[in-house]
Amino acid sequence: MRAMQISVADIERASRAALIAHGAGDWQATEVARAVARAEEVGNVICGLYYLESYCRQLVSGRVNGTVEPEVTASRPGAVTVDARFGFAQPAFTRGLPRAVGAARANGIASLAVAHSHTCTSLGFFTEQIAAEGLIGIGFTNASAIVSGPGGKTPVLGTNPIAFTLPGPNGPAMHADFSTAAVALGKITMAQAAGEEIPLGWAVDADGQPTTDPNEALKGSLVSAAGYKGWSLGLLVEFLAAGLTGSVNSLDVRGLKAETGPPHDLGQFYILIDPGLHGGTLADSIARVAGAIGDDPSVRIPGSRSKNRDPVEVPPELWAKVTGLTEATSAP
Repeated sequence: MRAMQISVADIERASRAALIAHGAGDWQATEVARAVARAEEVGNVICGLYYLESYCRQLVSGRVNGTVEPEVTASRPGAVTVDARFGFAQPAFTRGLPRAVGAARANGIASLAVAHSHTCTSLGFFTEQIAAEGLIGIGFTNASAIVSGPGGKTPVLGTNPIAFTLPGPNGPAMHADFSTAAVALGKITMAQAAGEEIPLGWAVDADGQPTTDPNEALKGSLVSAAGYKGWSLGLLVEFLAAGLTGSVNSLDVRGLKAETGPPHDLGQFYILIDPGLHGGTLADSIARVAGAIGDDPSVRIPGSRSKNRDPVEVPPELWAKVTGLTEATSAP
């Protein structure tokens, strides 16, 4: 069956309606739905509608609080903290961003810590908002343990992504959002659902042996991108996201899409930098490199050629599930 063409606006409306139907508050649902729609718009399907049912089921089970009001504090002039209070990460970030932006403009650099939140899903969704304010945005977050160390077989880290966005005169000059694992977990589960094999180098089985079987991969663990380099970055993300926010380690988080269980209690840590902080010329530096890259048509600055999709191709069975969620209720 051919994919359906659904507008980004309709995706956002349906996502918001589904979240409210399952117990989220109006403004909290609006923020999460905005993130779902944006993920679909940029082609990040793993963080888009694919995640919506999980959000809804966890609202009903109480694994995420969809009506809580985040608490914003500042321990120092350049350090803003938002306690998500076991609610969604998107509303918490929204509450903290204006204060963090103000701190970065006043001090040249600031940090924004989101503590005790549900998974933020697409980390780049947040760093691009920082860049839209004319600031460099760098973000880190951890997730449930699914990645083992090089040569190992015991999951210790989450996929632990890093995202960063550099502002430009007409939108982001550079935008990257990537897992420090060899692949996002969602690509394994999607291959499993489709009955497809996965490439070697993505995962190992329970005995630590490389596998192309997604079922064996899910019983085992993912591997880090680029071996010890990705492992080191994953550890750095872990210590920033959990250690600086007071949230839990990947080891202490049950599977992110599990319907029931304790709240995720995850952290996200962002650095906001004024490009003119030290009198440098960021735009000139980017232009110099971009000019050299322009001579090689096979190379690009990440995010520089990205295009938004609207309408978006959505599998009919997925859209049917989404519309079904909008008609559900949060009653047991």
